[in-house]
Amino acid sequence: MGAIMLVTGVWYAQLVAAAPQAPVIGLLIPYVLPVIVLSIIAQAVLAFLSPREANARADERERIVMDRAGHWSGIVLGLGVIAAISMYIGGWSATLLVHAIVGALIVAQLAEYLFQVFLFRRTI
Repeated sequence: MGAIMLVTGVWYAQLVAAAPQAPVIGLLIPYVLPVIVLSIIAQAVLAFLSPREANARADERERIVMDRAGHWSGIVLGLGVIAAISMYIGGWSATLLVHAIVGALIVAQLAEYLFQVFLFRRTI
């Protein structure tokens, strides 16, 4: 999932860089559809490769790691939104504000995956 978010996030950034004032929905739909399709494919492949793990509940240690990673990624998201709002106040258009917030969402999701990997490796 991290690789999917990274590749599609970079692609979204390229779309925005090529047409920064394009309508938001015009760039968001081509980003969201591949993310959904690739996520479904990745989850299906992972469930097929290890069906026992796909149906298993997260244990207590996994829940703690997931909660902590989610908390830290929420901080990343908050900082990204504050940065986007600051840039809007500094003269960016509303369109770029929305793109910056979508970028903050993408970065926060990537951060959550990285925090999970870091915390799982640290607890093992």
